[in-house]
Amino acid sequence: MSEKMEIAEEIKIPDGIEITIENDIIHVKGEKGILSRVLSHPRIKMKIKDNSVKISFSNSSHRKEKALMGTFVAHIKNMIKGVTEGFEYKMKTVYSHFPIKTNVEGDYFLIHNFLGERSPRKAKILDQVQVEVKGDDITVTGIDKEKVGQTVANIERATKITNRDIRVFQDGVYLINK
Repeated sequence: MSEKMEIAEEIKIPDGIEITIENDIIHVKGEKGILSRVLSHPRIKMKIKDNSVKISFSNSSHRKEKALMGTFVAHIKNMIKGVTEGFEYKMKTVYSHFPIKTNVEGDYFLIHNFLGERSPRKAKILDQVQVEVKGDDITVTGIDKEKVGQTVANIERATKITNRDIRVFQDGVYLINK
């Protein structure tokens, strides 16, 4: 005897942003660029109406669909923020034993002289992400939050210390500000 009910959330589209939906692919176009993402689920519907994106599903008894709807809303808001403001993460090079030198070559971030190693350690820079090195400060910027965050994670993972006491050897490249 449960009655069918529609649960919906709306995201207002800011001025200067153009959003289109075709076959579960959402395209967000703004002043900094274009982002596209596949957001699909058989029970969740997305449509653009009256300068807003409406995400809805019927029958309120499904917790997973409600949670997934919140995820869709968060992804769309992050895409809107990315094409308007962009994302910027700040990192810092920390060393006490051997002076670390960092630079960017092509789509790789290189860490030279890490713990006195002869060959440089490499971290992959994903596409649409810019990495800028100024002394010990590193700035990672881009419009896609996931790609910027993954690039930062790649850089941190490249300086992971093994077979040494991490309380003593705290050298590395660390995220200090999002």
